[in-house]
Amino acid sequence: MRDLLSSGQAEALPLNDADLLLWRQVDLGVNYDQLMAKLLDETEWRQEQITVYGKPYLQPRLSAWHGDMGYSYSGIRLQPLPWTPVLWRLKQRVETLTREQFNSVLLNYYRDHNDSMGMHSDDERELGEQPAIASLSLGETRDFILKHRWRKDLKSVKLPLDSGSLLLMRGDTQKNWRHGINKLRRACGPRMNLTFRNIIPVAPPKSPLRDD
Repeated sequence: MRDLLSSGQAEALPLNDADLLLWRQVDLGVNYDQLMAKLLDETEWRQEQITVYGKPYLQPRLSAWHGDMGYSYSGIRLQPLPWTPVLWRLKQRVETLTREQFNSVLLNYYRDHNDSMGMHSDDERELGEQPAIASLSLGETRDFILKHRWRKDLKSVKLPLDSGSLLLMRGDTQKNWRHGINKLRRACGPRMNLTFRNIIPVAPPKSPLRDD
């Protein structure tokens, strides 16, 4: 396998209280549009219902969860679909680039300008104290919005993620920043995003002891 960094070195992004690396274009060994078309055709897409402040909502995008471990967020429990050959090869390439290990991937499909992702942090217990999350983008360029969770003096950041870009979030990024994808007023084409994660088994909380 030839050096994956030949398609561009990682850039450390200057963001307070965060650790972000961005590859503006990575060598995936295949044309980006062809890869996106294959993933679109082979993936069992779902529109999940999540709970926000006690109310159920359909996510404004389609998604799929693949890998070795289940995952819970926003009141839903995702059971993993098996790795496909394409996803396994992408995982290996992303691991080579980032020097991180991943056992699961969340695929998000933004069909048009009406699809979005609300502001949130990936800070579930199953991800560990300082999770490393690698986000691979395909298709339409969309702005990745970052807002600090605590410091009102820091302005929000808009980071355009082009097709073939790879963003690695690690360290205290999830503790200090929220991120999301806004809806657009203008029409745009579809975008696909694959976020590779390492899920850690977490024991369920113990039931409180009772004196009968």
